[in-house]
Amino acid sequence: MVLRARAIFETRGFLKALIDAHSDRIPGFTALSTEASKLIAVVQMAMLTGAPYTVLRDAILTHPTIAEGLNVLFQGEPQRPSITSD
Repeated sequence: MVLRARAIFETRGFLKALIDAHSDRIPGFTALSTEASKLIAVVQMAMLTGAPYTVLRDAILTHPTIAEGLNVLFQGEPQRPSITSD
């Protein structure tokens, strides 16, 4: 649930991210929502800098904004075990 979407009574929308299993980077992102351009700009910056999705998942994003939906989206990503070399 995205609180900003509820605040403006617009609960229809769709967010989808493609996450690289090895680097945790975001090579693809789709947003269909009232304020999709704001979400796309945030994810685009993460993509351009090569930041892992966890940066957006763990960020404290301004409330109430539609960008808070990124926390919700990326919290749903299953945790992968750490790969260690011996």
